[in-house]
Amino acid sequence: MTDPANSPATVGAQARPEAVPAWLHERRERVFLVLAGLFLGTLAMLNLLGITRFLDLSFELWGLSVPLVVAVGVLPYPITFLCTDFISELYGRKRANLVVWVGLALNLWVIFILWLGAALPPHPPIDPATGLPFVGEHGRVFFEVKHLAFGAVAASMIAYLAAQFIDVYVFHFWKRLTRGKHLWLRNNGSTLVSQLVDTTAVILITHFYARALPIEADEPIARQLLVFIWSGYLFKLVAALVDTLPFYLGTRWLSGYLRLDHAAEHDADREESSRSAQAG
Repeated sequence: MTDPANSPATVGAQARPEAVPAWLHERRERVFLVLAGLFLGTLAMLNLLGITRFLDLSFELWGLSVPLVVAVGVLPYPITFLCTDFISELYGRKRANLVVWVGLALNLWVIFILWLGAALPPHPPIDPATGLPFVGEHGRVFFEVKHLAFGAVAASMIAYLAAQFIDVYVFHFWKRLTRGKHLWLRNNGSTLVSQLVDTTAVILITHFYARALPIEADEPIARQLLVFIWSGYLFKLVAALVDTLPFYLGTRWLSGYLRLDHAAEHDADREESSRSAQAG
């Protein structure tokens, strides 16, 4: 007798809910909630931490000094791309893009609360030299966090949207091109391209628009910006390569746990792409 959980109607996380047993549908939604929650929670955390502190992780390699200066907000950022890769692989492009849009709304919500917290009384006296409450005034820490968050919000929003959508697009481009094979290629290929876009955009916009980077006035600006871009991208590059094994193991285990058939899913995606091309 055929197990209904293994029937063709139940494979693929994008299968219609009515065609999937209730327990399996609930399991898939629970895993999606965990991945989306980790993505959104990490996104909110890194936006608050942002550029509140820069870490000097410079090191020497074969006698050469390698500069590595990264904002503390960069530390959890690679997790967001790992989560969207998991969601793209297990749940498809539409759900991955949905999570990206929810992430944008969450960022706007955080900024709104920061604005509201500053707008409501009491209103501490402001130091005209810094635009912040005087040292020792109640709420100065909040206003410092708000100032830095607002200073980088335009950069993070533009870079976030560009990088996340590129990540999802490139991931599925490689998935179609390799007919669902070579998981390492779409995982690393999508993340490395999107991280370069993200890092370059956020550094350039943060400096030229928000003026929020710790730039030394007596040193060449271009060199300092390149150090920030290099540092951020190197950190993300290493993190992307390191997460390949967890992504492989996680995808293999979750595919079995969620009863997914990626071969059937790839055939369905190819048929849908063919129909869309013919309709166009």
